[in-house]
Amino acid sequence: MKKKNLKLFWMVMIAGALLGGCGGKESQPAANAAEKTTAAVQENVLETQETVQKADLEDGVYTAVFTTDSGMFHVNEACDGKGTLTVKDGKMTIHISLTSKNIVNLFPGLAAEAQKAGAELLQPTMDEVTYSDGMTETVHGFDVPVPALNETFDLALIGKKGKWYDHKVSVSNPEKSDSDEGADTSAAGAAYADLKDGEYAIDVTLEGGSGRSSVVSPAALTVKDGQASARIEWSSPNYDYMKIGDAVYYPVNSEGNSVFEIPVSVFNKAMEVIADTTAMGNPHEIAYTLTFDWDSAEKE
Repeated sequence: MKKKNLKLFWMVMIAGALLGGCGGKESQPAANAAEKTTAAVQENVLETQETVQKADLEDGVYTAVFTTDSGMFHVNEACDGKGTLTVKDGKMTIHISLTSKNIVNLFPGLAAEAQKAGAELLQPTMDEVTYSDGMTETVHGFDVPVPALNETFDLALIGKKGKWYDHKVSVSNPEKSDSDEGADTSAAGAAYADLKDGEYAIDVTLEGGSGRSSVVSPAALTVKDGQASARIEWSSPNYDYMKIGDAVYYPVNSEGNSVFEIPVSVFNKAMEVIADTTAMGNPHEIAYTLTFDWDSAEKE
């Protein structure tokens, strides 16, 4: 009986040793896998921290790469795929010059949201680009809010045919502009970056039409939350609406000459507008440009 018990004891010990040995062989790869997983997590954390640090830009003007998901929607070839990134009080905006005037509005979000009542569409600016052969062209440009660097975000567009399209875009590789000092007053993408919220008087020039119409200058300019709007008073009471892109604006008064409040997307450059007049009997849309003189702006 004792011999049997002793034999059983040694069998259990040997089996335990064998099992322990297998367990050791099995646990080593598991430990290695755990170490690799931990290292990968740490690497991702470092990459995320690096991205955040790169996105934490000081106020100023930069050049940055603007990337889209479509070959039909991109920065003009004269701009080498880049735009002017302006950072002001922690908020980022990039000005991009497109390939033509076929895109009439942009919207920072989805196309479905852009079509809702009250949606604030991005209005075009008139940008002159110069190609490598010396030829110049006037195209539409836009000031696009940038929620974060190195991340894709939604940017919808509408063309002349009136159909909205969804797109994904991103902004990356910001480089400090050599002409940062004072550039805000001349770069198309840095419009009203130096204007604080408040009321201003600004000189405005009207061109187009028959040349008989005019607008009151200086005009009242309001800057609120970084957005500028102007009060445009015509020399006639017969204008019943104005259009900027597809956005329509109606008079804010009911007596006297027609007065409108419209957004101002650019300074020192001609901004295209349409004004509809009933002076000739049937309503008639007339194309004009308004140019707001940055240097003349005085706070009231």
